[in-house]
Amino acid sequence: MSLPPVAYIVFNRPRHTQRTFDILRKLQVPKLYIIADGPRADHPADLKRCAEVREIVVNVDWPCELHCDFAHSNIGLKKRVSSGLDWVFQHEDRAIVLEDDCLAHPDFFSFCDELLDRYADDERVSVITGNNFQDGKSRGDASYYFSKYNHCWGWATWRRAWHCYQGDLGFWRSWRHSEAWKKIAPEAIERRYWEDIFEKVQAGQYDSWAYPWTASVWHCGGLTATPNVNLVSNIGFGANSTHTSSDADPLAAMPTASIGELTHPIAVRQDEAADQYTFRQVFLGRAGRFPWRHLLNLKRMFGEVQRRLLAWKA
Repeated sequence: MSLPPVAYIVFNRPRHTQRTFDILRKLQVPKLYIIADGPRADHPADLKRCAEVREIVVNVDWPCELHCDFAHSNIGLKKRVSSGLDWVFQHEDRAIVLEDDCLAHPDFFSFCDELLDRYADDERVSVITGNNFQDGKSRGDASYYFSKYNHCWGWATWRRAWHCYQGDLGFWRSWRHSEAWKKIAPEAIERRYWEDIFEKVQAGQYDSWAYPWTASVWHCGGLTATPNVNLVSNIGFGANSTHTSSDADPLAAMPTASIGELTHPIAVRQDEAADQYTFRQVFLGRAGRFPWRHLLNLKRMFGEVQRRLLAWKA
């Protein structure tokens, strides 16, 4: 197996880094780009922890072309990841992207490798993810299906797709009123959910590169190849995590499985049923601070009342 370059994003968690870096060592990744943020001025422990992480990742004891982009001071999650990936794609036309808390099954790398070749020139496909949140339900007859959700706990993409990334969401104000946006999120509840997030991103309330990446992929009309088994486990849930603070979250440390020999879908087409399931189970289910689940129940109740009134009138 000839592996693509890997962009590996680290910060201040030596224990997580050691576990995920050992996978890269075992596979002897031939080209490795390390992206590291610097210590935070108001967190004294960062100085030591960031140094420990960097000592781990430069210890490349196999044939490997190593490139490092280490920030001297902390520039923040959004800017550090996006600037680091800009740097990677100045040099590469494709890459696998892993963060220090993403523990990948070996099949994840071969999955990405084959699909990066297969869809290299297919503008309909923007991302390959290693995540599956379908709770064991297989979508279609192939090894993977196409989703609008570009889950980013272990993923891969091309320079052509990353060029769509707009961290400031400069297109959002006009796009949110377009018919194209309504096609992306046809249900009003889903639109309101993402509109609330994207508005907060534009207002600078979320230090996230992932939300702008999702919006940018949607704006460019891209789909994500999604495996029918989970290939990457996020082991980073807990108190020291930026966005995944509860280790009781059902998405924490999910098991992975082998995907086996790949079979490919006949058509590049969004699986709408899978995406509806993802929205309800993953996004609504985890958004405890929003009343979206209650709104969804009200919508269903209202629909049932309408059906009964129509039946009574008939």
